[in-house]
Amino acid sequence: MEINILSEQEAATLQEMIAASQHIVICCHKSPDGDAIGSSFGWAHYLRSLGKESKVCVPDFIPDSISWLPRACGEVVRYDKHPEEVAQIFEEADLVFCLDFNGAGRLDDMQDVLTSCKAKKVMIDHHLNPELPVDLLVSHPHMSSTSELIFRIVWQMGGFEKLGKYFATCIYCGMMTDTGGFTYNSNDPAIFLIISELLTKEIDKDKIYRKVFNNFSSNAIRFRGHLMDRKLHVFEDLHAAFYTVTRQEMKRYGFIKGDLEGLVNEPLRIRGMKFTISLREDTEVDGRILVSLRSVDDFPCNKVAAEFFNGGGHLNASGGRLNATMDEAECIACQAIEAYAHLLR
Repeated sequence: MEINILSEQEAATLQEMIAASQHIVICCHKSPDGDAIGSSFGWAHYLRSLGKESKVCVPDFIPDSISWLPRACGEVVRYDKHPEEVAQIFEEADLVFCLDFNGAGRLDDMQDVLTSCKAKKVMIDHHLNPELPVDLLVSHPHMSSTSELIFRIVWQMGGFEKLGKYFATCIYCGMMTDTGGFTYNSNDPAIFLIISELLTKEIDKDKIYRKVFNNFSSNAIRFRGHLMDRKLHVFEDLHAAFYTVTRQEMKRYGFIKGDLEGLVNEPLRIRGMKFTISLREDTEVDGRILVSLRSVDDFPCNKVAAEFFNGGGHLNASGGRLNATMDEAECIACQAIEAYAHLLR
C-alpha cells in the first residue's frame, strides 16, 4: 500500500527549503478546526525534530475542544488579538507553510499579511482548486484531511520513527475531526494503516475522541437541543433539512465558538436523510450568514455551496457565506434544495 505522495523532485525541493530557512511560519484558515490545528501543530513537531523552530499564526480563536493539542511552537499568535505581531512575524519569515486552505481569502482579515509576505511559500492542502501562488504546492483533494497529508510527507521524509506521542496525537485528531470520527470520506484502506502506525506511539484514541466531541458546556447542550427542536426544517419527501441560528439565540445561550461544532451532521441521523444545511448569523459582521453543508453518499455539497452560497469544499462537507438577511438566506436554502430535488428523491 503506497503512503508516499511527493515526487522525488518535490521531496528534494521541500528538504532544501526547510534546510535553508531560519524563520519558519505555519498558518491555517479562519475559525480553525481540528484538521487545521492538528496539521499545523503536527508539522511544527516535525520541524522541531529537524532542529527547526517555527511559529504558528492563526486568524482567530481556537475552540476549546482542540486548544489542548500539544504544541511544539510555544504560544500560537492570533491575528485578531495581535495583528502587528503577526505582521512582524510574516515580515521576518523566510519560509511560510500554508496548511488546510486553498486560497488567501480563507484567512479573512489575515490574508493581506500572507499575500504581501516575500518569503517562500509551501501549500499543503486537500481542498479543491488551490488559488494561492506558492513555490511548492502539495494538493490532494481526494485525501481525508491535511493531517493525513502531513503524516504521509513525514513518513516519506523518514521522520516518523523519531517523532512521538505529541505528533501522533495531533495527526490523529486532525484526521478524526475531518472525517466525523471516520464516518465519512474515510474508506481508503491507507487511512487505517496510518492509524495503526499512530497507535504505535501510544496515543489514547478514545481519550482524544472524548476531549474533542464530549467537550460541551451545559448551555451548549441546551442550545443544540433548542435548535433541533425549534429551528429544524425537514423536507421529508426530499430527504433534506436546514436550520437557522440567530444572534439573539446565541446571546441567550452564552454562545462561544465551538458550541455548535458538528451540529450540522445531526439531522443526517434521520432515517433516509441525504443533505443538511446550517445557516448562522455571523457574530462579527452585520448582514452576513455563515453556511455549512453536509451530505451522505454521492450528493454534491460542494456544487450546492458554489452555486447558491458563494462557497465550496468537499463532496460531503462544504461551506459558504451569504450577504443577506436570515429570511433571504432561508429562501435561498429552500431554492437550493428544490434545485437538487432530482438527486435527493
